[in-house]
Amino acid sequence: MTLSLDQLSRCTVAVDLGAARTRVYLKDTGLVVDEPSLAAVNTRTGSLIAVGSLAEGMAGRTPHHIKVVRPISGGTVVDIDMAQRMLRFLVGNKLRRAWRRKPMVRAAVCLPHDAEPIAQRAAMETLSALGTRRVELVDTLIAAAVGCGLPVEQPEATMIMVCGAASTQVAVLSLGAIVAAEKVQVGGDAIDYAVVQHLRSEHELMLPSQGLHPLHLALFDRSAGGMETEVRGRDVATGLSRTVLVNTAHVREAIQTPLTAVLDAIGRVLRDCPPDLVADLAERGVMLAGGSAMLPGLDTMIEEATGMVVRIAEHPDVCSVMGLGAMMEGKVRPMHLDPLMD
Repeated sequence: MTLSLDQLSRCTVAVDLGAARTRVYLKDTGLVVDEPSLAAVNTRTGSLIAVGSLAEGMAGRTPHHIKVVRPISGGTVVDIDMAQRMLRFLVGNKLRRAWRRKPMVRAAVCLPHDAEPIAQRAAMETLSALGTRRVELVDTLIAAAVGCGLPVEQPEATMIMVCGAASTQVAVLSLGAIVAAEKVQVGGDAIDYAVVQHLRSEHELMLPSQGLHPLHLALFDRSAGGMETEVRGRDVATGLSRTVLVNTAHVREAIQTPLTAVLDAIGRVLRDCPPDLVADLAERGVMLAGGSAMLPGLDTMIEEATGMVVRIAEHPDVCSVMGLGAMMEGKVRPMHLDPLMD
């Protein structure tokens, strides 16, 4: 993946292909697209019916011949054709209006840490639908760190944790490069799945995606102890709507498995770091980014487990694409490490 700021400065569009949302940043314009990575397709004709927010509203409410799909999973394009159609619909008109006189020849896209070559190729082919002639690939961890305002170009340790829908990435950076990093296939979706399975087994209740919101607000509230939260869903046996009182302490126990995997990743990263950088982190702490970083109480849980200060970025969900935009517009100045003359 490229880390050349000179090459990135020649790009005119930055794209963050996330499992949950797709975001597009235009140079000298700003963020122009922030939509769910969803597309609704008519399986009989193959025609695209809706994308983004409109397709999200259709999820779980469509007849049999209409299917809502995710062409992007874990930051990796799994359906190139559908991802191209979705992107073309989301950004086509906006790009034509903003770049009517200036052709868009280069694009930058952030990919998960250690993305496989086939994933890199899929991202490049997807962006070719926008008319790009060259695509620069950037590690999501570096882009998110820049978007959070961390001094990644300095000779000091900065720790970033990108909490996505499908995966969580943890890294320590110094001098504009990754010193140690880990990625686990656990994210916000895994936590939601654990909650849904707990409600199904303990309360015989099938929960719609919208029903998770009240649990998110109470799940990590340590002061609440055995507080109960009212949740509405569908009864497994009768299929009728039913409301139950859920003990959030029991749900918290059900999600310990995915959360433990995230904490283990933090421990492995710290063990792989030189002692001097770990000493820096004891003072500076960990920065949380990504959409799942906004899960209430997640920062407190990590702080209790690691003993380090944990901060959440001001706008954690758009850190990656905003970081790409900052690098495109030359707002990041790396240290010059020229060879010394004898």
